[in-house]
Amino acid sequence: MIAYKGFGRGLVCLGYRFTMGLNVTDKANCASNGFHCAEDPLDCLSYYSDMEHSEYCLVNAGGDMDEDGCDSKISCTELTILKKLDREEFFLHALAYMMDHPGRKCSRHVTRNQGEAGEKDYVVVRGADPVARGKRGSILAFAKEGPDGKTITQVTLTCVDGKRARPNVWYDADLKERMVA
Repeated sequence: MIAYKGFGRGLVCLGYRFTMGLNVTDKANCASNGFHCAEDPLDCLSYYSDMEHSEYCLVNAGGDMDEDGCDSKISCTELTILKKLDREEFFLHALAYMMDHPGRKCSRHVTRNQGEAGEKDYVVVRGADPVARGKRGSILAFAKEGPDGKTITQVTLTCVDGKRARPNVWYDADLKERMVA
C-alpha cells in the first residue's frame, strides 16, 4: 500500500535510523510499535510538523498492518522507502490524495475557504472558491471543490517567489490576485 512517512533528518524516527529500500520489524500495533506511516501525506505533519528539519518520503507499507482510526496513520512490519519528497512534491501528493479521496475527512492541516501560510511556510486551502496568501518561500496549495462540494475539480500549487506569486497577496486557485476583506 502506498503511503507517506515523516522523519527527522537522516531518516531517523524515534531513534531508529531507516534506510532507503526495505525496512523490517516484527510487530505492528498502531498505538505502540511497528513502522508508522500515513495514507494522507498531510497527516505526517501531525508528527513531523517542522518542515525545515524533517524529511518526507513516499513509502510502500506491507507485511502485518494495523490502524487506530485517529487519522490515516498505519503501523506495519515492512516499510519500503521509495523516494524522498521535496516540499513541492509533498504538497502535490497531498493535493492528489484529496482529489482521489474527496469524500474522506480532511486532515486537520487543511483550511476551509481562506488561509494564510503564517509561521508554517505553507497553507492548504479547500473550498468552492479557495484563497490563500503567504510570505516569500511559502507554499500555497489549493483544492477547489465542485458545486456539489463532494468533488475536487481543480488543484493548484505555487511557491511565493516574488514573481509568479507575491508575498502577502491573496490568490485564488487560478493564481489570480484577489481582494479579501
